[in-house]
Amino acid sequence: MTLGCETSWKVAGVKALATHCYAADDMAAAIASGSFQTMGMAIVPCSMRSLAEIASGATTTLLTRAADVTLKERRRLVLLPRETPLHSGHLRNMLAVSELGGIIAPPVPAFYAKPESIEDLIDHTVGRVLDLFGLDTGNVERWRENRRKGAAIRVVGGNKSD
Repeated sequence: MTLGCETSWKVAGVKALATHCYAADDMAAAIASGSFQTMGMAIVPCSMRSLAEIASGATTTLLTRAADVTLKERRRLVLLPRETPLHSGHLRNMLAVSELGGIIAPPVPAFYAKPESIEDLIDHTVGRVLDLFGLDTGNVERWRENRRKGAAIRVVGGNKSD
């Protein structure tokens, strides 16, 4: 549903890009097993429902089961929740996932990269997520590099950590 509401992509087009496709209720799919080798898993976007299932370990879909397996196998799990505002229950679930070894990475714009378009924001977020897996896309504006603009970044304020 999110795909259709927020992009011009069709499900068939996304499936055509995939090497494997599984039904959401296929709990016997290869990715539901720890013996299925992966570098890890990213859930983008991650709904608060999926986050809650992962935090509790009570999984009902292949997505949350695969995330649970990723954690049990001590592989990298990155969740990009984007619903706001957050209540205490959301924050507790994020803390629980973090304590289990997951990484909570809300897609927060990096304004120091001076994005000029939505695509710039998306490329930076995707690049940062892939960085967590050791994959460099070459599209991430690094702090204080600002390669694209060729301008130095100026720190404003008296606190050096600002």
